[in-house]
Amino acid sequence: MLRDIRNNYQKYKLEEKGLDNSPLSLFDEWLNQAISEKVVEPTVMVLSTVQQGFPDSRVVLLKELTAEGFVFFTNYRSKKGEQIQNNSNVSLNFFWAEMERQVRVKGIAEKIDSVQSEDYFKTRPRDSQMGACASNQSMEVDSREKLERQFEVCEKKFDGKTIPMPEHWGGYIVKPFEIEFWQGRSSRMHDRILFFQDEGKWRFKRLQP
Repeated sequence: MLRDIRNNYQKYKLEEKGLDNSPLSLFDEWLNQAISEKVVEPTVMVLSTVQQGFPDSRVVLLKELTAEGFVFFTNYRSKKGEQIQNNSNVSLNFFWAEMERQVRVKGIAEKIDSVQSEDYFKTRPRDSQMGACASNQSMEVDSREKLERQFEVCEKKFDGKTIPMPEHWGGYIVKPFEIEFWQGRSSRMHDRILFFQDEGKWRFKRLQP
């Protein structure tokens, strides 16, 4: 039965002692630990946007962490791109099951500089670059065969050539104003530390589980 599935979390704990007012530093520490411990897909995050008052969520990949926030890349004409254009309030959710940890982020999404996007695009595998050129992300297509033909057309067009970054493709940075760190603990008495902006400075408080 689903109701009987449960784990008793007890790997780590999260205490106020030793914390400073720098949630991005703590996130970087947790992320690097997840990578070193070979967590499955450590950079996966659920991005939630708003469409006509309803949340809309999907999995994307974190590609850079800066002093300002969290960077990911996408097609600006996609559903999420349109939704961000209409409402830049977004949330991110990271969950590292192997470490019994979750991080929830609320922030504002902004496009990054096109030069930064192009620098990243050049590092992508050629097939990924081709896919960005061939796919009108989120748009309806008649069949899988038609989608594959679009890819083949791009392959022929750029055969032996550098693939340019599409004008409608690029990065966003999510600048956080609230970050909550959740550490699973035994007896469901989990640790929850919420960092929040107060007059331009980060502060934190403990929440009940």
